[in-house]
Amino acid sequence: MDQSKTPLFSGLKQHIDKKPVQFHIPGHKQGKGMDSEFASFMGSQSLAIDLINIEPLDDLHHPHGLIKDAQTLAAEAFGADYTFFSVQGTSGAIMTMVMSVCNPGDKIIVPRNVHKSVTSAIIFSGAIPIFVHPALDDQLGISHGITPEAVNHACEAHPDAKAVLVINPTYFGVTADLKQIVNIAHDYGMPVLVDEAHGVHIHFHERLPASAMQAGADLAATSVHKLGGALTQSSVLNLKEGLVSHERVQSVLSMLTTTSTSYLLLASLDTSRRHLAVNGKEMIQQTLNLADEARRKINQIPGLYCVGEEILGTPATFDYDPTKLIISVKDLGVTGYDVEVWLRRHYQIEVELSDLYNILCIITSGDSNREITLLIEALTHLAGEAARNSKVDSVKVSVPDIPLLALSPREAFYASSETIPFARSVGRISAEFLMVYPPGIPIFIPGEIITQDNIDYINENISAGLPVQGLEDDTLETIQVIKEHRAFK
Repeated sequence: MDQSKTPLFSGLKQHIDKKPVQFHIPGHKQGKGMDSEFASFMGSQSLAIDLINIEPLDDLHHPHGLIKDAQTLAAEAFGADYTFFSVQGTSGAIMTMVMSVCNPGDKIIVPRNVHKSVTSAIIFSGAIPIFVHPALDDQLGISHGITPEAVNHACEAHPDAKAVLVINPTYFGVTADLKQIVNIAHDYGMPVLVDEAHGVHIHFHERLPASAMQAGADLAATSVHKLGGALTQSSVLNLKEGLVSHERVQSVLSMLTTTSTSYLLLASLDTSRRHLAVNGKEMIQQTLNLADEARRKINQIPGLYCVGEEILGTPATFDYDPTKLIISVKDLGVTGYDVEVWLRRHYQIEVELSDLYNILCIITSGDSNREITLLIEALTHLAGEAARNSKVDSVKVSVPDIPLLALSPREAFYASSETIPFARSVGRISAEFLMVYPPGIPIFIPGEIITQDNIDYINENISAGLPVQGLEDDTLETIQVIKEHRAFK
């Protein structure tokens, strides 16, 4: 197929060139009916293609024309049998994956460090999560992926599970051996679902980890907007048919998708696919060169450590994405959140995320030497200030154990609950989520028994200024717990 073509975007342009008289939504009608300042800021061409699923433009819920052609091109580009466009972000695609394979009461094997969309899908579907401990990095204080050995153990213990879900790569760009995990799961007849939110680009360069489709996975939810040049909220769901039918996936995705689909987002998926397929290897190589240079210079700054290929060599660190700069700041005697705030205040630099021990900076084809030079200047300045103003203490890196699951997340979410002080919730079963967001990895979920270690870890994050969220009470002083159950006194 000709990957230089953009059937959807080209069709939109041809449609507006005909200057149609619109007696349909959206009501702003190419910007003429909206706030003039916003219309001017957005531009007339963008607003002209903010259209709706009229017949000439196809329908995402039942694609047969322009959208179908665009999705077919995307499937070839990503090595899939079918590709579905998602305007509900990767969260919508992840929920589709889980709900396509799980019925109420079905087991699904998942890493503990999953995104909140996975736990939401488990509640919606009524599935029972079989949590697998991800490997913990006690130097960096982060979770990696689940290992092939852990997946094999989970499959042996739960051969009736309906699927295995894997994060590839993790938020921090690290992967286990996905091909081996796929082979293990398939030996048990289980499809492999991949949260590939941070890996749209890895399919297009041989130095990067294997993509889900290259590894033989069955479904992969992939954020094109994160690292592939599409507009925010634009993602794809890739499918290799065999263990999961494309008709089932289309049906579930349609249930979860707005009927007012954004053609701005759809067109950005069409054109981003073209850009990745035609120019991906070249632009990723330039990005890798920038990232390599940034890593080298950061590691020359006293008190900072930027992770490189030395992290590899364990079952959980089989490969990594060098465009993710994991920068450990704990030896400066400050938290990652302190560094995030300092960079914003002094250099107007915004990082992808921070935690107690690290910041994460993402390098893409949108960066240049200018941005890298500014980052190095800022981090050098920061390290100098920290050396003058802070006594560097030894930092103990810790991550709490996974809580015990007393009820299924769905049972807990819908059960009768009561409000109690958060500080006195040890031993109770949570009816709520609590997570540090970003990245949205839960500390505990509905149905799990709250432990003192959980509370201490949460308080540590709160004290550091990190964005702990999820409770109905945003002050975090109270929590909803299951009324009828008490795990222990």
